[in-house]
Amino acid sequence: MNTTSSNQFSPEMNRVDAPSSQSVAAVSTELVADAEVVNSRRVKEITDETWLGYDPIATAEYYSSQPLKVFARFLSIFLPIFNFVFGLLLDKFTNRSKENLGKRAIQIRRLLTKLGPAYIKIGQALSTRPDLVPPQFLEELAQLQDNIPAFSNEIAYQFIEEELGDRPEAIYAEISDLPIAAASLGQVYKGKLWSGETVAIKVQRPGLADSIGLDLHVVRTLCIWAQNNFPQIRSNLVSIVDEFAERIFEEMDYENEGRNAEKFATLYGSMQDVYVPGIYWKYTGRRVLTMEWITGVKLTNLEAVAAQGLDATYLVEVGVQCSLRQLLEHGFFHADPHPGNLLATPDGKLAYLDFGMMSQVKPYQRYGLVEAIVHLVNRDFDGLGRDFIKLEFLTPDTDLTPIIPALTYVFNSSLGISGTNIADLDFKSVTDQLSGVMYEFPFQVPAYYALILRSLATLEGIAISVDPNFKVLAKAYPYVAKRLLTDPAPDLRNSLKELLFKDGSFRWNRLENLLNNARSSDEYDLNQVIDQTLDFILSDRGTFIRDYLADEIVRGLDNFGNNTLQNVTHAIQKGIGMKVPATVNNTQELSEGLGHIQRIWNILQQTKGFDPTIVLPKIPQILFKSETQSFGQKIASGLTQRMAARLIREVLLQDVPTVPTNNRPQLALPTRIRP
Repeated sequence: MNTTSSNQFSPEMNRVDAPSSQSVAAVSTELVADAEVVNSRRVKEITDETWLGYDPIATAEYYSSQPLKVFARFLSIFLPIFNFVFGLLLDKFTNRSKENLGKRAIQIRRLLTKLGPAYIKIGQALSTRPDLVPPQFLEELAQLQDNIPAFSNEIAYQFIEEELGDRPEAIYAEISDLPIAAASLGQVYKGKLWSGETVAIKVQRPGLADSIGLDLHVVRTLCIWAQNNFPQIRSNLVSIVDEFAERIFEEMDYENEGRNAEKFATLYGSMQDVYVPGIYWKYTGRRVLTMEWITGVKLTNLEAVAAQGLDATYLVEVGVQCSLRQLLEHGFFHADPHPGNLLATPDGKLAYLDFGMMSQVKPYQRYGLVEAIVHLVNRDFDGLGRDFIKLEFLTPDTDLTPIIPALTYVFNSSLGISGTNIADLDFKSVTDQLSGVMYEFPFQVPAYYALILRSLATLEGIAISVDPNFKVLAKAYPYVAKRLLTDPAPDLRNSLKELLFKDGSFRWNRLENLLNNARSSDEYDLNQVIDQTLDFILSDRGTFIRDYLADEIVRGLDNFGNNTLQNVTHAIQKGIGMKVPATVNNTQELSEGLGHIQRIWNILQQTKGFDPTIVLPKIPQILFKSETQSFGQKIASGLTQRMAARLIREVLLQDVPTVPTNNRPQLALPTRIRP
């Protein structure tokens, strides 16, 4: 058999989905009935060949018939965990908890690694749960890695034959003698098809279904006991275990991973310098995955990236932009973008690997995240507190009174009194401080956010390793600005209104900042912005903007006309020798408004794709719209009312004395009329 080897393929790394807050503590009657229907088959079939996914009821039934096996595994888990807990209690009793905190964090990481794949992944999941784990432990748990020896070729080749129907040498023209990578769920070989394509062949680890199923059953049983005996536990531990178990069993299905890869390619593969490997379905089954081989180097290997003549910082920016579209545009995102899953290819592309762990952000969650960013920019921490309820971090009946000051302290300390731009914040420092708030108050981190947190934190870690001054939020804000200016969704229109208007005043500096940031986005289409802006202003939803613009135009024209009239009058009075009275100059406000307009015009002129002639064909359509006519009528009416008010105030009510005041009879109305 021919062999080949390479060190340029990233191993299948730890992929774990975070648990959701959805409660499954009370299993419905229907679920129990469904489980009974399949139990006769599934209870006997928790094996690599026949597992059908995670079912807590069926799993409990299966292992209830093997009490000795469960008890032995329980002891092997319980004894080291008991030793760890005893150490924590001893620290507390001797007042050494703070002193030994780092030591205990390292201890729990090593303990979970020793317990095996299920516990490694449980630890990785907990590393994204600030509502469950003290902040000091989060960073240590995030370092958990799969350190599992490879299994034998004989077993791997047997799986290939069972899944694909023939011996590996008949299916592949070449396959490496040894796996080039091994992790908790499987290992990877490099091979070549008879048609000439070089491929990566991922083969699942034997006994995985039974091993992980048993460990999850033990953990779930302990969680049920803990929730029944410790009422101070806020989160639904059973729900967390079930969500995690469901995701890990999905990850064990390589056909599902292949479908994820193809969906990812459809949504994001057309982005500039993003590459997604193809799947060879003829050579793929549930326990074997054959995909296109990607030659590349890790982004964090700066010497290797530079040796290929590539710009690592640019490729990190590509990753940030791709992540933003995943999280805020389509909602289907890669939840494990660690260095081994992001490769720089020789032709300057960023290649994504390993699609076993994907997740979904629903539309209302995507809009909620953008709204939270807007409230953070505005320092509207009351609004940010309401966002946490909308995003399901807090229940609707949560008292926000003690939480708002905590959020205010966290973000004000990060932003500083001087008003640091949100784009300049360090994502990790903010999330670390926020983790403390979430642990202290009754937050429950939803599954989608836990994965977003892990995804962005990992991406920022990669970025900082490439460029210590790299700011993920600074690179992300142009995309957020583009979305606010171009997305017609009502939720984002409201967010834009909140950003630009405050206490009835239009904040020109915010509009300038948005336009400046948005033009940095590669996909920013200025013509689209102009079209959508005109459509929005002339729609029912844009009534508030038309009213504001009309009032501003009336005020500006009135001040301009009044100042012009005063200047002419004073010039005449001065010319004929009359004394010119002191007047109030209202031109400064008008000058400031014109200055804003001039700066915005300059920004538009410097924006890629700017074409002032695009508006000309729209002018006739705009003029004949009823909204435009009512807009003009409002301006005319406003000017008329102001002129009439000034006429009454300055002419009809003005008292011009003809005799000295001290010689003029003083008139007064009687306090009451006598009969």
